[in-house]
Amino acid sequence: MRIVRMKASFGALQNRELALGEGLNIIEAPNEGGKSTWSAFLRAMLYGVNTKERDRQGYIAEKNRYQPWSGAPMEGSVELVWKGRSVTLRRSAKGSAPFGQLEAVYTDTGAPVPELTGVHAGELLTGVPREVFERSAFVGQGGAAIDGAPALEARIAALASSGEEDVSYSRVERRLRDWLNRRRHNKTGLIPRLEEELSGIEATLARQSKAFRLSQEARREIDRIQAEHALLEAERDAHLARAMEGRRQRWEAAQAALAEAQAQVDALEAQRTRHGQPPDRDTLKRAQGELNALNALHASRKLTEEQLEEARAAEAAAKAVAEDPLFPGLTPDQAWQQASADAEEAERIPRTGGLYAGGGILLAAGAAGVLAAVYGVLPRVLSGSVTSVLLTAGVSAAAAVAGVVLLVLAGTAKRRAAAAAAELLTRYEAERPQDILGRASAYREAWVVAEQTAQKREELERTLAGQRERDEATQAKLLALVRPFAPDVTSSFSVSAALSRALSLDERLSTARVRLEGARKLADSLPRPEAVAPDPGVEPRFDPAETAARLTANQGELSRLRGGLAMAQGELNTLGEPEELRLRREAVLEELSRRRAEYDAIAAALAALEGAHGQLQARFSPALNRRAGELLARLTGGKYDKVALTQQFEALAEEHDGLTPRRALTLSQGTADQLYLAVRLAVCQLVLPQDDPCPLVLDDALANFDDARCAQALELLRELGRERQILLFTCHTREGALMAGRGDVSIQTLQS
Repeated sequence: MRIVRMKASFGALQNRELALGEGLNIIEAPNEGGKSTWSAFLRAMLYGVNTKERDRQGYIAEKNRYQPWSGAPMEGSVELVWKGRSVTLRRSAKGSAPFGQLEAVYTDTGAPVPELTGVHAGELLTGVPREVFERSAFVGQGGAAIDGAPALEARIAALASSGEEDVSYSRVERRLRDWLNRRRHNKTGLIPRLEEELSGIEATLARQSKAFRLSQEARREIDRIQAEHALLEAERDAHLARAMEGRRQRWEAAQAALAEAQAQVDALEAQRTRHGQPPDRDTLKRAQGELNALNALHASRKLTEEQLEEARAAEAAAKAVAEDPLFPGLTPDQAWQQASADAEEAERIPRTGGLYAGGGILLAAGAAGVLAAVYGVLPRVLSGSVTSVLLTAGVSAAAAVAGVVLLVLAGTAKRRAAAAAAELLTRYEAERPQDILGRASAYREAWVVAEQTAQKREELERTLAGQRERDEATQAKLLALVRPFAPDVTSSFSVSAALSRALSLDERLSTARVRLEGARKLADSLPRPEAVAPDPGVEPRFDPAETAARLTANQGELSRLRGGLAMAQGELNTLGEPEELRLRREAVLEELSRRRAEYDAIAAALAALEGAHGQLQARFSPALNRRAGELLARLTGGKYDKVALTQQFEALAEEHDGLTPRRALTLSQGTADQLYLAVRLAVCQLVLPQDDPCPLVLDDALANFDDARCAQALELLRELGRERQILLFTCHTREGALMAGRGDVSIQTLQS
């Protein structure tokens, strides 16, 4: 098969076209130039898009990843040469499935190619299923390494055995394990199901035996309890007859008590309302409280009257004390002013008319004149001047005369002042002028006491007037309240008796009504007894409560036993015949023995297969390993020339002169890529069909090769291109430069 042209509306490819030649095709494109998209497009055109894939962490499903960026439908076509004829494949959406619709026609005629369908087209065109194609001829970006798949394993195993490609160890091993699981799986295995059925049959047989035994025991117990039940019913009827007789007596007593209580209520009602309807209890209670307050008011009024008499006597006594003949009709302030003036006058008279004032001055002047006469002459005599002595003696004599006169006048004034002061002190009965103010102060204090007693008397008079007014109002109110139902009341004492009597009657009436209500409820709660069957004459063994309890328990036990009997009989009917179950048990035992023998045989076959597989693994695909070693030697310039592929498809490389193989993980990235490329090329040559071989797709498979090994790889690919078409996508220009001028190599550059 050879690809001629591809047209795609796929991912970033919007109606893009790519034409290819025979042999090696080097397609250069920068990053995001569509290399990986063209590779994925070709695979999708051959095998379709897996619509069962779902997006997951770090991965986008192919159906979502390659949706056209323009929003247009995912569609495309591939023109190819297959079996010598030109065929065009067209894919488009089928319902909601992208690329689900495949149309395959011959390019020159447009006639359909019937064998190419959407399910098997890729496998018919390439000769291998998708999983083999992806692990051999399709090297995605960064995906040179391969892993195992049953289809690829079967093809590789065929190289080392009979050549049959329709079986593999994993398929046979899986088939045998499926058979084992079918027989021994915990939930769906045949052996567990048979064991479960056998257990069920044995359990059913045990249930049948138990149900039969329980039914026999229940019948015997029912007969015994039914006899006891009949005796308990007779005892219950005896209790009932005696209880009905007692109920009748209680009913008659309740009716009599009701009539008596009603008569008492009627009598009290008549007595209470004989002269009129009294107020309610609360009003009577308030009136009684007001009456108590009135009695307290009487006591308070009497006390106030006594206090008033005392206040009046005290007021008269205070007024008598406050009357002073020195201050007739004067207020305390006026009396104080008068006493103050008199005290000042008594204080002033001695200083102005007596010794304390002018008299003292006159006496002093006279004495001074005499002294002056004496002392004035003496110096002159001593000095011996006669004229001076005479002159001085005359002056001194005049002064002495004046002094004597003044002394006489001063004595007279003193006597008059003393008499006036004595008269003031005598009037106030005082020894000193200061005592005059004491008389005024006493007058003021007596006056204040008299005023206070007068105020207290007035206050008591007002209080007494208020008490009399409240007394009269309260008495009038109480009389107005009581006379409608006690017209004979005239005083507070009779009001108190009427209130007490009304409250007592109300209390007795309330008690009688409560008793009446209780009697009525009791009478209502006791229905008129009906006639009952006569006493059966059986002496009960238990009291009524225990008889009823035993009868109820007896009935419950009968119901339980009958229910148990019904269940046992129903289970016997449901479980079927015991003989049929025993026959089925024998059949299940026989089937279980056969299945267990099959299980042992399959387990032995699986063990033998594993042993054989171990032997086959020792010589696993030698042709593939040999061809891969030859190709690796070409790719590495002879440094590595041996390859070993494990059952897990891990490739090991051994140097030309090495002692042990080296795992790919220990190699450089470039050498590891060369190792897996050699394995893939060997798989393509030895495993894939060589008749009309499918193209080899390489997406940046040489990116990690150095220049020397890249040139060696290109030469190898050019040689292989003579056998099959090779599509080498690269983001570098060195591949094109190395192969430039080679006529059997097609080189083209894609635009971003």
